[in-house]
Amino acid sequence: MRVPYLLLDIDGVLIPFPDDTGTGPASHAHHDVVPSHRAPDDPVTIWLNSAHGPLLMDVIRTGLVTPIWCTSWRQDAATLIGPLLGLPPFPHVDLPRPQITTSHPNGYLWKRDHVDAWLGDAPAAWIDDDFTSLDHEWAAERAARGSATLLIQPDPHVGLRAEHLVEVPAWVERLPGQPTLGSATSSGFSAA
Repeated sequence: MRVPYLLLDIDGVLIPFPDDTGTGPASHAHHDVVPSHRAPDDPVTIWLNSAHGPLLMDVIRTGLVTPIWCTSWRQDAATLIGPLLGLPPFPHVDLPRPQITTSHPNGYLWKRDHVDAWLGDAPAAWIDDDFTSLDHEWAAERAARGSATLLIQPDPHVGLRAEHLVEVPAWVERLPGQPTLGSATSSGFSAA
């Protein structure tokens, strides 16, 4: 079995949604960034937790997963968000920019069809805050067909927690034919 992908969303995962007062968690620092589709004088304020970078790198360095951004930030994930967390650049799923007014136009996460096509039969752990019950059914059906799939769904107002990342290597190590944490040496991911 090939090394599973670790699909990582940003909004609601690394950038929690503000509470009713418009603020993020105290654990997160404010940053102003300018996504590629915005004018330089029109930055976006985001909240990031600097502890997430080392936590993610701990998982990536195991060699048990290949990290992939899976976010509407697209290539800006690697150029804007990742560097603020001390992450090296890694690829992204090239998601379209759909003209939708809900994250679930068909009852499930809008990204899912694109991710399904992109993954093919590759195993994947996907961290996103916006799954519905239909996404969980899709993951179970995919796993039943032999494409191991783990969905991790953080609270969008809290974001990623350490226990979410502990779950990923534990899941990979339970997969048939996967190396264990002690024997994994490389995922094909280069920090260079």
